[in-house]
Amino acid sequence: MKNNLILTLALLTAGPLLAADSTPKDDVTSAATALGAQPNYSWRTTVDAGSGGRFRPGPTEGKTEKGGYTALTLTFNNDTTQVVIQGTNAAVKTADEGWQSAAEVAQDNSGGGPNPARFAAFMAQGFKSPADQAATLATQAKDLSAGTNGISGDLTEEGAKALLTFRRGPNGGGPNVSNAKGTVTFWLTDGKLVKFQTHVTGTVSFNGNDRDMDRTTTTEIKDVGTTKVEVADDAKKKLE
Repeated sequence: MKNNLILTLALLTAGPLLAADSTPKDDVTSAATALGAQPNYSWRTTVDAGSGGRFRPGPTEGKTEKGGYTALTLTFNNDTTQVVIQGTNAAVKTADEGWQSAAEVAQDNSGGGPNPARFAAFMAQGFKSPADQAATLATQAKDLSAGTNGISGDLTEEGAKALLTFRRGPNGGGPNVSNAKGTVTFWLTDGKLVKFQTHVTGTVSFNGNDRDMDRTTTTEIKDVGTTKVEVADDAKKKLE
């Protein structure tokens, strides 16, 4: 009886100490890992490029299932592009050709003009789920602290650069970035990741032309455990 009482007191004393050892970064990492372990979830990502931004993508709607398919709907101007990803394979639905593999779409440069489907194909080839994005952002933060408006902190210069750089193709070749700075904020509810946001600024050089960038990207998680991912048969054939 006496031994049981001592053990109980020891556990009650250790509990708060163990909780105190958990840092905000630990909390975010755990929440991101837990999200990645879910059978499925959906999300919505929006990008605010500021009043002077030339690149103005619309929202991206995403659905994913663990070990299965990921379906994306990307909006840019008046164009909507659908993407399906499975493992390292991706398929893109184009207005003219229907479903094509990402490799097929990437070969069409549209004579050098804007090509949302080609951009979507390159994006799909380097796609990271929101759970993986959040985990990576947590490691790229110099420090994270909890406040009244989520858990936030400054990004490292390399972390900010990574968000300002996009690949032009599967072999890289992205622009040069200087003066990169950024912040990241995570929102957790009952230990679960429900939203995260990045704000990055810097100067991006395209073919010797400098552009000042100011971009805020927000991802909201929803329908965890109740999301259904439906994939057309024509898309599945392009993933084989």
